[in-house]
Amino acid sequence: MAKHTYFVTGTDTGVGKTMASAAILEAAKAAGKRTLGMKPIASGCDQTPDGLRNEDALALQKAMTESLAYDLINPVTLEPAIAPHVAAAQAGKTITAQRLIGFCRGLQMRPADLMLVEGAGGWRVPLNDRETFAAVPRELEMPVILVVALKLGSINHAMLTAEAIRADGLRIAGWVANRPEQEPMSCERETLEYLLNHLGAPCLGVLPWVASGDPAELAVNLELQPLFEN
Repeated sequence: MAKHTYFVTGTDTGVGKTMASAAILEAAKAAGKRTLGMKPIASGCDQTPDGLRNEDALALQKAMTESLAYDLINPVTLEPAIAPHVAAAQAGKTITAQRLIGFCRGLQMRPADLMLVEGAGGWRVPLNDRETFAAVPRELEMPVILVVALKLGSINHAMLTAEAIRADGLRIAGWVANRPEQEPMSCERETLEYLLNHLGAPCLGVLPWVASGDPAELAVNLELQPLFEN
């Protein structure tokens, strides 16, 4: 079984969850760890000769050490790049937390040192009218890695998300700060200092903007020891 499994969420959509997840997988690979990654549900998939494919899931597939069929990495594919519950309704599909939990448990049975499960959007993104994605890590009792985009409003978004995660009974194992734009935000240093002092979880690293978008290039900015201590 996977020795350490974490759920990766973000303070919002488009904050760099996939980039951070792939960089963590690359850093773990460089440390000699066996890794798995999955994105149980993805909207914004492209039609290919092999079926619907999502670029985020493909990035995880490339970064992990273990060879997996795409359907195990991204079992629920939705074409429109919109909220998953809306995309599913348009496709005539029903998404339930229990279904996604089953996919996660299946992959957890495979041997690995580290497994990442990347969510969609933020912590409270809906799966249907009754459930949010948070039900999945909550049922599986997965510690959480929080990705924080360094932009205006990041402190409020980070603190509220951390509050919601803990209110759901889960531990924040660490957080990653990601710079989504080439130019740093105004008062970036002060923002980082506040988060370091108030988030109450170890910072795994600060990811700079890189032109290549290569997770392996970003991996050198991460310190993963907190993920392997428990």
